[in-house]
Amino acid sequence: MKKLFIFALMLMLSMSDLALGKVNPDQAPDESEEEIGNFDFIYGTQDDLNEAFEKTEMLMSEAFSHMGARYRSGGKGPSAFDCSGFTSYVYKQQTDLFIGASSRDQYARNIPITRDELQSGDLVFFTSPRSGRGVGHVGIVVDVDPISNTFTFIHASTNNGITINSSTDSGYARRYIGARRVQQ
Repeated sequence: MKKLFIFALMLMLSMSDLALGKVNPDQAPDESEEEIGNFDFIYGTQDDLNEAFEKTEMLMSEAFSHMGARYRSGGKGPSAFDCSGFTSYVYKQQTDLFIGASSRDQYARNIPITRDELQSGDLVFFTSPRSGRGVGHVGIVVDVDPISNTFTFIHASTNNGITINSSTDSGYARRYIGARRVQQ
Protein backbone atom coordinates (compact mmCIF):
# COMPACT_ATOMS: atom_id res chain seq x y z
CA MET A 1 0.00 0.00 0.00
CA LYS A 2 2.88 2.35 0.86
CA LYS A 3 4.49 1.69 -2.54
CA LEU A 4 1.20 2.45 -4.31
CA PHE A 5 0.91 5.78 -2.47
CA ILE A 6 4.48 6.76 -3.37
CA PHE A 7 3.89 5.76 -6.99
CA ALA A 8 0.70 7.91 -7.17
CA LEU A 9 2.52 10.85 -5.60
CA MET A 10 5.40 10.54 -8.07
CA LEU A 11 2.96 10.33 -10.98
CA MET A 12 1.14 13.50 -9.85
CA LEU A 13 4.41 15.39 -9.41
CA SER A 14 5.68 14.29 -12.80
CA MET A 15 2.54 15.66 -14.42
CA SER A 16 2.69 19.01 -12.61
CA ASP A 17 3.46 22.25 -14.47
CA LEU A 18 6.84 22.44 -12.71
CA ALA A 19 7.88 19.00 -13.95
CA LEU A 20 6.69 19.73 -17.48
CA GLY A 21 8.76 22.94 -17.59
CA LYS A 22 5.79 25.27 -17.81
CA VAL A 23 6.73 27.12 -14.63
CA ASN A 24 10.13 28.48 -13.73
CA PRO A 25 10.49 28.33 -9.92
CA ASP A 26 13.05 31.20 -9.98
CA GLN A 27 10.76 33.55 -11.90
CA ALA A 28 8.82 36.05 -9.80
CA PRO A 29 5.21 36.74 -10.74
CA ASP A 30 4.80 39.53 -13.26
CA GLU A 31 3.94 42.64 -11.25
CA SER A 32 2.29 44.27 -14.27
CA GLU A 33 -0.42 41.63 -14.36
CA GLU A 34 -3.49 42.69 -12.43
CA GLU A 35 -5.25 39.93 -10.58
CA ILE A 36 -8.94 39.64 -11.27
CA GLY A 37 -10.77 38.95 -8.07
CA ASN A 38 -14.31 38.26 -6.99
CA PHE A 39 -15.37 37.42 -10.53
CA ASP A 40 -15.20 41.10 -11.53
CA PHE A 41 -14.95 40.03 -15.16
CA ILE A 42 -18.45 38.55 -14.92
CA TYR A 43 -20.29 40.76 -12.49
CA GLY A 44 -18.45 44.07 -12.71
CA THR A 45 -16.51 45.84 -10.00
CA GLN A 46 -17.52 45.99 -6.36
CA ASP A 47 -18.43 49.66 -6.85
CA ASP A 48 -20.79 48.70 -9.69
CA LEU A 49 -22.37 46.02 -7.52
CA ASN A 50 -22.77 48.40 -4.58
CA GLU A 51 -24.39 51.04 -6.79
CA ALA A 52 -26.78 48.50 -8.32
CA PHE A 53 -27.65 47.18 -4.86
CA GLU A 54 -28.34 50.69 -3.55
CA LYS A 55 -30.56 51.52 -6.54
CA THR A 56 -32.54 48.31 -6.06
CA GLU A 57 -32.88 48.98 -2.32
CA MET A 58 -34.19 52.50 -3.01
CA LEU A 59 -36.61 51.14 -5.61
CA MET A 60 -37.91 48.52 -3.18
CA SER A 61 -38.17 51.09 -0.39
CA GLU A 62 -40.27 53.32 -2.64
CA ALA A 63 -42.50 50.41 -3.63
CA PHE A 64 -42.99 49.24 -0.03
CA SER A 65 -43.79 52.79 1.13
CA HIS A 66 -47.08 52.46 -0.77
CA MET A 67 -48.18 49.15 0.79
CA GLY A 68 -51.91 49.25 1.39
CA ALA A 69 -52.59 52.16 -0.98
CA ARG A 70 -55.92 51.51 -2.64
CA TYR A 71 -56.50 50.33 -6.19
CA ARG A 72 -58.15 52.67 -8.67
CA SER A 73 -58.45 52.01 -12.38
CA GLY A 74 -56.26 54.56 -14.16
CA GLY A 75 -54.66 55.56 -10.83
CA LYS A 76 -51.13 56.93 -11.20
CA GLY A 77 -50.46 57.56 -7.49
CA PRO A 78 -49.48 58.36 -4.92
CA SER A 79 -52.74 57.75 -3.04
CA ALA A 80 -54.25 55.21 -5.47
CA PHE A 81 -52.85 53.11 -8.31
CA ASP A 82 -53.65 50.66 -11.02
CA CYS A 83 -50.94 48.09 -11.80
CA SER A 84 -49.02 49.99 -14.49
CA GLY A 85 -49.58 53.29 -12.69
CA PHE A 86 -47.85 51.77 -9.65
CA THR A 87 -44.84 50.38 -11.51
CA SER A 88 -44.33 53.53 -13.59
CA TYR A 89 -44.70 55.75 -10.49
CA VAL A 90 -42.13 53.76 -8.47
CA TYR A 91 -39.59 53.79 -11.30
CA LYS A 92 -40.15 57.47 -12.05
CA GLN A 93 -39.64 58.41 -8.39
CA GLN A 94 -36.40 56.46 -8.00
CA THR A 95 -34.79 56.45 -11.43
CA ASP A 96 -36.51 59.31 -13.26
CA LEU A 97 -37.13 56.85 -16.10
CA PHE A 98 -40.33 56.53 -18.06
CA ILE A 99 -40.88 52.78 -18.36
CA GLY A 100 -44.20 52.98 -20.22
CA ALA A 101 -47.74 54.03 -19.41
CA SER A 102 -49.61 50.72 -19.68
CA SER A 103 -48.65 47.15 -18.82
CA ARG A 104 -48.57 46.34 -22.55
CA ASP A 105 -46.32 49.35 -23.21
CA GLN A 106 -43.98 48.34 -20.36
CA TYR A 107 -43.82 44.80 -21.74
CA ALA A 108 -42.95 46.05 -25.23
CA ARG A 109 -40.56 48.83 -24.18
CA ASN A 110 -38.23 47.05 -21.74
CA ILE A 111 -35.60 44.31 -22.12
CA PRO A 112 -36.90 40.70 -22.29
CA ILE A 113 -35.36 38.32 -19.75
CA THR A 114 -35.97 34.68 -18.92
CA ARG A 115 -37.49 33.56 -15.67
CA ASP A 116 -34.16 32.21 -14.43
CA GLU A 117 -32.60 35.67 -14.93
CA LEU A 118 -35.08 37.42 -12.60
CA GLN A 119 -33.74 39.84 -9.99
CA SER A 120 -35.32 42.22 -7.52
CA GLY A 121 -36.66 45.23 -9.38
CA ASP A 122 -37.49 43.43 -12.62
CA LEU A 123 -41.01 43.69 -14.05
CA VAL A 124 -43.20 40.59 -14.27
CA PHE A 125 -46.27 40.34 -16.49
CA PHE A 126 -49.47 38.34 -16.36
CA THR A 127 -52.69 38.00 -18.32
CA SER A 128 -55.85 39.38 -16.77
CA PRO A 129 -59.47 38.26 -17.07
CA ARG A 130 -60.06 40.94 -19.71
CA SER A 131 -56.78 40.63 -21.64
CA GLY A 132 -57.23 37.10 -22.97
CA ARG A 133 -53.74 35.75 -23.66
CA GLY A 134 -52.20 39.21 -23.85
CA VAL A 135 -50.54 41.32 -21.19
CA GLY A 136 -53.01 42.64 -18.66
CA HIS A 137 -51.14 42.99 -15.37
CA VAL A 138 -47.66 43.98 -14.14
CA GLY A 139 -45.73 43.89 -10.86
CA ILE A 140 -42.19 44.44 -9.56
CA VAL A 141 -40.10 41.46 -8.41
CA VAL A 142 -39.28 41.62 -4.69
CA ASP A 143 -37.45 38.34 -4.16
CA VAL A 144 -36.41 35.32 -6.22
CA ASP A 145 -35.89 31.71 -5.13
CA PRO A 146 -33.57 30.22 -7.78
CA ILE A 147 -33.96 26.70 -6.39
CA SER A 148 -37.73 26.52 -6.90
CA ASN A 149 -37.70 29.08 -9.75
CA THR A 150 -40.36 31.13 -7.95
CA PHE A 151 -40.60 34.79 -7.04
CA THR A 152 -42.58 37.26 -4.98
CA PHE A 153 -43.75 40.54 -6.44
CA ILE A 154 -45.36 43.76 -5.31
CA HIS A 155 -48.23 45.11 -7.37
CA ALA A 156 -51.57 46.88 -7.39
CA SER A 157 -54.24 44.24 -6.85
CA THR A 158 -57.82 45.16 -7.71
CA ASN A 159 -59.02 43.65 -4.42
CA ASN A 160 -56.19 44.49 -2.01
CA GLY A 161 -54.47 47.58 -3.40
CA ILE A 162 -50.67 47.55 -3.17
CA THR A 163 -49.79 44.09 -1.90
CA ILE A 164 -47.29 41.25 -2.28
CA ASN A 165 -48.03 37.92 -3.94
CA SER A 166 -46.08 34.84 -4.96
CA SER A 167 -45.69 33.40 -8.42
CA THR A 168 -47.05 30.17 -6.94
CA ASP A 169 -50.38 31.72 -5.94
CA SER A 170 -53.06 30.05 -8.02
CA GLY A 171 -54.34 33.31 -9.44
CA TYR A 172 -50.92 34.18 -10.84
CA ALA A 173 -49.11 30.88 -11.49
CA ARG A 174 -51.15 30.02 -14.56
CA ARG A 175 -51.30 33.60 -15.85
CA TYR A 176 -47.56 34.40 -15.96
CA ILE A 177 -46.44 35.68 -19.39
CA GLY A 178 -42.87 36.89 -18.97
CA ALA A 179 -40.43 39.37 -17.47
CA ARG A 180 -38.62 42.52 -18.48
CA ARG A 181 -35.62 44.41 -17.12
CA VAL A 182 -35.71 48.19 -17.13
CA GLN A 183 -32.69 49.62 -18.91
CA GLN A 184 -31.12 52.35 -16.82
